[in-house]
Amino acid sequence: MFALDPRLQQDTLPIGDFPLCRLLLSNDSNYPWFILVPRRNDISEMFQLDVADQQQLWQETTALSELLKDSFDADKLNVAALGNVVSQLHMHVIVRKREDAAWPAPVWGKHPAIPYSQEQVATIRERLRLVLSDDFTFLEG
Repeated sequence: MFALDPRLQQDTLPIGDFPLCRLLLSNDSNYPWFILVPRRNDISEMFQLDVADQQQLWQETTALSELLKDSFDADKLNVAALGNVVSQLHMHVIVRKREDAAWPAPVWGKHPAIPYSQEQVATIRERLRLVLSDDFTFLEG
């Protein structure tokens, strides 16, 4: 059974599932910051996924990136898999705007996280409902 790293559980809000990945929203309203986590246990590196899962991860990352760029009117997307703090393989997809709190610097450690309100989360979920395809299942949360 798939288990999410406790740090990801603590710092994110669940949105739903693609065929491979759980989609999370980082609980930091400074930036629309999404995280894809392949629902595979004991995976910390991309090469540990089989080839089909590697391809699926890139497809889901690419599709999400395209949707977020359009839906959130991004000036740039930051896409990265670091894992220095949380070793469980996860892909960050962060919407960046020239007027965001950290621009043009990276977002990590730049400003303290400002948690989302329930209303803000509901708005983001509704925005995503308009653009995510049938292969995505929303989790209630």
